[in-house]
Amino acid sequence: MTQTCIGWDIGGAHLKAVLVDTTGRVLAARQVYCPLWRGLHELQFAIDVVLLDFNASQHVVTMTGELADIFANRREGVLQIADTLALKLTGRVRYYAGNHGFVNADSVKQYTTDIASMNWLASVQYVAQNVQKALFIDIGSTTTDIALINNAKPLVQGFTDAARMQCDELVYTGVVRTPLMALAQKIPFAGQLTNVAAEHFATTADVYTLTGDLTLAENMAETADGAEKSVHASACRIARMIGWDAQDAPMSSWQQLAYAFKDAQLNQIKQAVLGQLSLLQDCSGLRIVGAGAGSFLAVELAQQLGFDYLAVTELISSEDNDIKTMAAVCFPAYAVAYLGIKDLGTNP
Repeated sequence: MTQTCIGWDIGGAHLKAVLVDTTGRVLAARQVYCPLWRGLHELQFAIDVVLLDFNASQHVVTMTGELADIFANRREGVLQIADTLALKLTGRVRYYAGNHGFVNADSVKQYTTDIASMNWLASVQYVAQNVQKALFIDIGSTTTDIALINNAKPLVQGFTDAARMQCDELVYTGVVRTPLMALAQKIPFAGQLTNVAAEHFATTADVYTLTGDLTLAENMAETADGAEKSVHASACRIARMIGWDAQDAPMSSWQQLAYAFKDAQLNQIKQAVLGQLSLLQDCSGLRIVGAGAGSFLAVELAQQLGFDYLAVTELISSEDNDIKTMAAVCFPAYAVAYLGIKDLGTNP
């Protein structure tokens, strides 16, 4: 039987899993909503959902879920997540420890700092094997990862969340869970700049529901008010952000407001991108490589900045386009699975 490997990316809001064969070809990909802040039982349930359809004797794991506030600190988070996986997974389990490569489950205690929030580096290392010169932008539900690649090598400044946030390689903005109050204090509406409420009335999922950029399959998080995810419900939530009710203006007005918030988020990401590009003396030949649920924003950034765009789907091998698309949404899980299966070939 062909040996397979599951790459797991355990986030604070989603569990992502990608199944690959020994060539790195994707056989299946899955994203499961996993609000880890509610407790480890959410992770256990999400793993069970994946394992209903996936079967493999090899597992490789990366994570950001250790940031969840149910844990006293990141080290405790890594260890408790690893303990949960030990209960759920059968076969060999290895953890991605950044520049240290893969470590076995019994070595997790020695590498917690290297394991914590390192999923972005797996993605960058994989892209660097395929693209000589690029700016990698992975826009997810909550955060955006930005990394330069030059001469087929990562050209990054930070390796911890704190360092990456400081140098704009990690930007806390995403296309599903980000509260709209984090995008702007003032927003154009009805011909004037309007103040934005400092309330969790609406999120970016509402923005991209109204613009048509976000599919329901990529919008797994709960809404700000717990109501449905329809266009009308999104309009109700976004209207509250400026002190209005949805019935106070036509739907086209709320769609225009959504585009204004989209522009605000694009500008946030663009400023970070420009900072990274300024590190290169020569940007000729550079391509923007986009991944994640918000890759549609990376497409627009490439157009605005005049760079060729390459979707990570072009770097993923699969016989099924739908599976390939989901693997791109779950890109760190795919990258760690690919790197893990190749590492297994050289370090059995």
